[in-house]
Amino acid sequence: MKNPDILRNQQDFNRLYKKAKSSGSKYVVILYLKNGLTHNRMAFVASKKVGNSVKRHRAVRLMRESYRQLESQFSIGYDLLFIARNTITETKCADVKKSIEAAAKRAGILG
Repeated sequence: MKNPDILRNQQDFNRLYKKAKSSGSKYVVILYLKNGLTHNRMAFVASKKVGNSVKRHRAVRLMRESYRQLESQFSIGYDLLFIARNTITETKCADVKKSIEAAAKRAGILG
């Protein structure tokens, strides 16, 4: 069974890109929009500007792990799209976590 906490549908992504608010930091940009559900749905994206497939996958893993560590502090009821910046390639997980934390606090979705 598929995890309901992950954004998969193209229309969900299109809605986020058109209507969501954004907050950025050194390594990550977060797009966020209320979804009216009792849980958060999220997706992690790294474009080809980040690098080859190895670097893009590492960026996604770094963002996913950083979110997992901060998950309990996030407000409930949001669709979250984490977009990697090309500066993320040579960083450590702790730096990405700080970057996500800073962007989320600025957005007001981190309690």
